[in-house]
Amino acid sequence: MSHEAHEPETPHLDFQGTTPYEDYVKADVLTHLQHTLSDDPGEMVFLVTTQVMELWFTVIVHEWETAAKALRQDDVPTAIDALKRSVRELEALNASWRPLSGLTPAQFNSYRGALGEGSGFQSAMYRRMEFLLGDKSASMLVPHRGAPRVYAELEKALHEPSLYDEVLRFLARRGHDIPDEVLGRDVSQRYQPSPRVEAVWTAVYAGDERDEVARLGEALTDVAELVWRWRNDHLVATRRAMGAKTGTGGSAGVAWLEKRAQKSVFPELWTARSYV
Repeated sequence: MSHEAHEPETPHLDFQGTTPYEDYVKADVLTHLQHTLSDDPGEMVFLVTTQVMELWFTVIVHEWETAAKALRQDDVPTAIDALKRSVRELEALNASWRPLSGLTPAQFNSYRGALGEGSGFQSAMYRRMEFLLGDKSASMLVPHRGAPRVYAELEKALHEPSLYDEVLRFLARRGHDIPDEVLGRDVSQRYQPSPRVEAVWTAVYAGDERDEVARLGEALTDVAELVWRWRNDHLVATRRAMGAKTGTGGSAGVAWLEKRAQKSVFPELWTARSYV
């Protein structure tokens, strides 16, 4: 056997048509979706960052829907795995604010007019994320009436149990005292905290922390914490770029974001900790 050093072989480069990488990733499509509407060079990073956020919304929705489906089947390990993946994805999503976090009002104003009435408030995939978290409102479908496929997907999500609804139904099947009014609630409405659900989580956390229900609770809490951080990072970036002015698309801007940042996701998982 020869011990002479050999140069690595050149990878196969000659393909008929597009490369297998392009066929799978569709990079040519992704990298030609950026059509800036102003002459400001800073608009490109704003547009690309926003598009990247939409991709992260998409994969996080996939993970939470995977977790919800697993819980319907009482498959806690698969649900926890999906939630843990979504935690890493939420960390990446939250890091998307960094390219925009230092925008001055003058820098943002240089291309803000190009947004017209556009606003992140109108993101359909972000709305699906919120619906999965239990923050539902039929009025949030209104901006999408002109896009039949998007509207149908959101309407379906509105009337399906949220991720937290599936968690509570799972807990009930495990023998925990989830009240009938919670199990039978109108899932198209925003979830409202329940003292009896709080008592269930208190009992879970007072028990064996290695129990899979406790581990499920902690995975959900990790998700909730990062959603809260997302909302706060959004608030800070917006406040820095535009102060208290009216937001794009006529939204209330910082005032609306401040209200959102005060809300807890999976509320009883937080309040129960005061009683353990």
